[in-house]
Order: sequence, then structure tokens, then C-alpha cells
Amino acid sequence: MTVTIPGGVRSGSIRIPASKSQAHRLLICAALGQTDCEIRCDGVSRDIAATADCLTALGASFSITGERILVRPIREIPAGELLLPCGESGSTLRFLLPVAGVLGASVRFRRLGRLAARPLAPFDAELRRHGMTIESDGDDLLCSGRLVGGGWRLPGDVSSQYISALLMALPLLEGDSRLTVTSALQSAPYVAMTERVLRSASVSFSRDALRYTIPGGQRPRLPASVAVEGDWSNAAFFLALGALSPEGVTVTGLDENSAQGDCAVTEILRRFGAELSIVPGAVSVRRNLLRGITLDAAQIPDLVPPLAALAALAEGESRIENASRLRLKESDRLESTASMLSSLGARIRTEGDCLVIDGQSSLPGGETESFSDHRIAMAAAVAACGCRGSVAVRGAECVEKSYPRFWDDYFSLGGNA
Repeated sequence: MTVTIPGGVRSGSIRIPASKSQAHRLLICAALGQTDCEIRCDGVSRDIAATADCLTALGASFSITGERILVRPIREIPAGELLLPCGESGSTLRFLLPVAGVLGASVRFRRLGRLAARPLAPFDAELRRHGMTIESDGDDLLCSGRLVGGGWRLPGDVSSQYISALLMALPLLEGDSRLTVTSALQSAPYVAMTERVLRSASVSFSRDALRYTIPGGQRPRLPASVAVEGDWSNAAFFLALGALSPEGVTVTGLDENSAQGDCAVTEILRRFGAELSIVPGAVSVRRNLLRGITLDAAQIPDLVPPLAALAALAEGESRIENASRLRLKESDRLESTASMLSSLGARIRTEGDCLVIDGQSSLPGGETESFSDHRIAMAAAVAACGCRGSVAVRGAECVEKSYPRFWDDYFSLGGNA
């Protein structure tokens, strides 16, 4: 599907859907829990649905009524090899690998898109060392065996999802576990989110710097009803386009005290020069004099596409540094971000693992690929707010991965597809 966007600013208010990152964690804790749990989730993206489908294959039950998801936990693992359709969701695959091992299930993870090419090392080796058999079969991943507790060691600079996955799975083992993170933790806020969800589920663990002690024999106990907070990663696109709008954009449904690392977008937008107003549950952003900045992306990789689009329309040079992990996403996001913005007339280049952007007052617009990457398609929509001509985004349906109603929300702020 190609979506053609008239160039020009947008303004108004939208309510952001539920956080994909928090929803994954809550669904898993509920499925592994002791009692039924109702999760209130505004919007079910393709990735969230993948996690629910995989947990269903493992024996959980989900009943969806509007924004309410009733989760009945796993009581018995179905017999035989189980097909777990994780689609393109890296979170689903990485989080559920050790869950399958804790349950002793024989599973076939079905991976689509670039997921089979995204790294699992050294996570898979550590799982094998503790009792699992893991083998690739084309794009599928075959797993069997039962994990045992003990000492675990993983680096913190490959994927924070490895750490989060073990924190959710290891409490279910019979024996205690010790998890040592052997290098500086990147995307640390995502691990903090996992810790917060586990505490809300009465799962006990202790942390001393980069060492966790995790008692075994625990099952999560979430409250009878919990709500998934709004998604700061997706909100960042609308907040960035608000920074290009004299009248501004308001995004509601956000928790300013969230553990989501991408809530850092508010301070970054201030650094660019945008005007912000934050009240409980809502953030408003409008244009002021925008100037380029230097940004360290190590802890906020998902913010790079919308902020790169904004930088292309800010005075002076911007540098987005320490962005190597972008190469391992749904696309090589360093290259796809640069290619998409270049297609629209931006002056942008890659230098190693950095993006260097020379801002302009406006861009001509044009036609661009989404690279089947939801965040690239949405970043193109941000850039369109600073384009003199229209912007055509090919493969625009990829937004369903994280934000199925993105285009409806976007055009509610002005313009017609």
C-alpha cells in the first residue's frame, strides 16, 4: 500500500495507543501467573498479537472484548511440537525462548521478515548451557529441553531483551539463579520497565549493580486488573511533528513518570528548541526556532527515525551518535533512515555508526520506501510536515506492526491521504 501525504504542518490532539513494550511483559506475566488477569490495552498491534498467539500455543487463554483482554494462565502444556508464530517480533521471540525452556516445551518458533537474521548470540549459547536444545530450520527455530537454575552470564550491550527475558523466566525455575550482566547495559530503561512489571506481579529478586539474585519457585501474581500505559516510542512521532507546527500537537494517554526510556523525547525536543507543555496524562509540543543538536542514541534507539526527520528541518548540523544497534532492527535503520530522508531532499549521511544531518528550512518531498519498517514509514510522515510537496510512502501498511491506527490518527490532524 502506498500512502500519499500532502506536504505541510499538522495540528490538533490524538490519544496514543498502549505501549507495545509494556504489553508484552504484562501478557507474559499474566500467562505465567496464578490467577486470571484482565489487561486493559488500548490497541493491539501485530507484535502484541504475536505474543498472545504464542502464549496461546503454550496453553494460555485470551478473551478480547474491546480494550479488555482477559488472560487465563497456562495450566498444562499441550503435547507434541508446538508452533509459536512470532512473526517479525523480536521481543516475542527473545522473551519466550527461555519461557519455553522453563516450561520444558518442544516448540517451533516461526520467524518472518528479517527476524531470522537478527542476532540471538550469545543468548542462545547461554540457554543451551542451561539445558535447552536450539537449532535453526530455515527461518524456523526449533527448541526443546528444560532449563535449570544456577549462574547466568550475559553482556548488556547486545540486547537488553536478553536480560528482560531471563528476569521474567528464571523465577519459575525450581532452583535459585544468579544473573551477571558482564558489560554496560544499553537500553537500560527497558530492563527497568521489566523490573517494575515484575514487582507489580509480586516477583522477588535483588540487584546489586549488574548482578541479580533471583529466587526460584515463584509465579507472578498480577492484580486482577491492570492497564497498559501509553506508548512513548510511538508518541515520539507525533511529538516530533508537533515541533514543526506553529499551532502544535497534543498527545494524551502518556505517563510522565513512565519507566519507558523513550519518554526522554521531551527533553530532547526541548534541546532542539521546541516549546513543550506537560500536564498529567498529556504532552503538547509546538514549533519554536529549531537548531541542530548532538544526540547519543545508545539508550534510545527507537527515537532515532523521528528525531532524524526533525533534525533535517532544524537549523545547522545534527549528529546522532552511538547508533550501531539500529542496524539490527526491522531494517538497517541507519541506512534506511538516511535513504528515506534523502529521497525527500534531506542532506543526511552515515559516518560509521552515526547519522550526520545538515538541516534545511523545508524539503521538496517526493516518493520513498518504508523498507517494510514501521518506524521508517512513520518518520516519513513526520518529514512530510516540513515538505513543500507531497510525500508518497510505499509499503505504508507496515505500521500495523506497532501502531495499526497510525494513518487514521495522522490524518485526523489535517490533510487527506
